[in-house]
Amino acid sequence: MLAVFAAGLGAGAVNTVVGSGTLITFPVLLATGLPPVTATVSNALGLIPGSISGAIGYRRELQGQRRRILKLGAGAVVGALAGATLLLALPATAFERIVPVLVTLALVLVVLQPLISTRLRRRRERDGTATHPDGGPLLLVGLTLASVYGGYFAAAQGIIYMSLMGVLLDDTMQRLNAVKNVLAAVVNAVAATVFLFVADFDWTAVALLTVGSALGGQIGATVGRRLSPVVLRGLIVVVGTVGVVQLVR
Repeated sequence: MLAVFAAGLGAGAVNTVVGSGTLITFPVLLATGLPPVTATVSNALGLIPGSISGAIGYRRELQGQRRRILKLGAGAVVGALAGATLLLALPATAFERIVPVLVTLALVLVVLQPLISTRLRRRRERDGTATHPDGGPLLLVGLTLASVYGGYFAAAQGIIYMSLMGVLLDDTMQRLNAVKNVLAAVVNAVAATVFLFVADFDWTAVALLTVGSALGGQIGATVGRRLSPVVLRGLIVVVGTVGVVQLVR
């Protein structure tokens, strides 16, 4: 019980700052003897308070982003429904090969984001075109597909969100991180709602993760909001790299 609570605390903090908390909680839940699907659905429900807590901690950075969140949130709902359905319909190992590839590509985008953004900005200035405030159709489709993955497993979905938004939106890392926390909360909530009707939960694990992640979300918001863009980007790359190594082991 202490291990699950501590994992929830760490996951809540890491999810708020970076977005790979499931890589902490999932192995711990498996180590307690839970079957993979039960661990996945219990994890999705238990980490919802952490995402909400992190979003509340970033409430200042969310100001002025209501339209963006509503639009991208709609895609997150659709993606989460599809991902949750896939989890129930496909074998538990179906995404084992594609997940490390997705996370690795996301990390590459995070590293190259300043260079890509600079080149895109120069091209827009040369062509006289303006940046789409919501990222346009490409971002909506990309985040919807990322939410399919999030509804299925959720490990490192925040890193994928940050990489896509970092390239396609002209905004600060902290404001994008705030949006990421809201989208993660939406995906977890939608997926967990689906699971409530058709899957078996371990309610002790859910309760421990709920309390731990909620506390961790506040800790993560306090720390994350003080990080510079360079440090935040570096932290995302480090945590994501560790996650990829863990996924391919």
